[in-house]
Amino acid sequence: MGSTTIVRSHPLVTESELGIRPRSEEVRAQLARLLGSPLFHHSKHYPSLLRYVVNETLEGRGSHLKERALGVEVFGRGADYDSNADPVVRTSACEVRKRIAQYYHEPGHDDEVRIDLPSGSYIPEFRFPAGSPRPLTLVAPPATARVLDLVREAMHRKWVLLAVAASLVVVGAVAAVAGRPATAIERFWNPVWGSAESVMMAVGSPPEPVPQSTASAGGDAGPTFRDVMRADNLAFADALTMARITGVSREYGKKKLDVRRASAYTLTDFRNGPLILVGAFNNSWTMRLTNELRFSYERSAETHAGFIRDRQNPSNRNWTHDPNIPYSQIAQDYAIVSRFLDPLTERMVVVVAGMGRDGTLAAGEFVTEPRYLEMLASRAPKHWERKNLQVVLATDIVKGNTGPPRIMAAYFW
Repeated sequence: MGSTTIVRSHPLVTESELGIRPRSEEVRAQLARLLGSPLFHHSKHYPSLLRYVVNETLEGRGSHLKERALGVEVFGRGADYDSNADPVVRTSACEVRKRIAQYYHEPGHDDEVRIDLPSGSYIPEFRFPAGSPRPLTLVAPPATARVLDLVREAMHRKWVLLAVAASLVVVGAVAAVAGRPATAIERFWNPVWGSAESVMMAVGSPPEPVPQSTASAGGDAGPTFRDVMRADNLAFADALTMARITGVSREYGKKKLDVRRASAYTLTDFRNGPLILVGAFNNSWTMRLTNELRFSYERSAETHAGFIRDRQNPSNRNWTHDPNIPYSQIAQDYAIVSRFLDPLTERMVVVVAGMGRDGTLAAGEFVTEPRYLEMLASRAPKHWERKNLQVVLATDIVKGNTGPPRIMAAYFW
């Protein structure tokens, strides 16, 4: 549930795949829509590259779509040209990916067949939009085919009516499952699960560096084994949020998660797939990738208090967290949940991060509990699952216990 079948390089659609992936004619029609849009129509090289790789893949020749071959076939380079000195294929493919992403984020394209060019590959992928119903005749599993065989046998035995009734029951049950509308939790996470085979999760690092010990008995300076073990900690709120998201990933996305500390990732890593960031001030990637969004985290240079900045209302300082106040006197904590296509990495990014411990716990609960995402869906615009979004949350703290998340503001674009 919640997964999306990806098409790689196959020229034909077999009978068992009907309705699971688009037919060749459906892909070609969608290609025409893409190339006819202003994003491609006024360009010379980018439409040629996209048209070539799509047609070659549909014809079953996707395996030869390599950089050098594309340089020769699409851009007219010589067979011995230096692809390192002339990166025309790589730069053009990067621009094609960016324009495809822009096209599908424009209103009116939500129900169209998806054509994607994964980062690091020149073989396009074709799929139906997440949550779209499949035609009844295109979703028959092997069980339905067996029912049709029984119908044919029954016709010879003059039991036609009984066999047809049985087949309708089976097909009707299949249609009910295939046509089921996506839940709010699927609508939130499907843009992440459906865009790669694995997802990265970067969890906040310890706030304090590894302590430096005095020289050991052998004369070598540096931290001891005990020092490293003491510094190898993870905030409880981050760990619990990580566990919650892992559970949702297994139940809905069926995706492999690559979990590391934020400090262990590089920007190059983030270009390889979708990314989930857990933690705010203890996660440098959260601070960097969300800095230009409407809602972001900042810290006062004078008081060191953290606050959520609203770029559309800079004077708003209602969502503040002062680390110098005794914890027993803090009544509320705040968090931001973000899901957006990052222009720097060209990948989907989800940020689940609170100002403090309780904010992160509330944010983790918000993105993994259906009832809270249903609350978001009830106030969201049409086709919100295809838009970038940010949600500011608040949670009450009662005697050290975290209350349920409450939506303070939501922004879609």
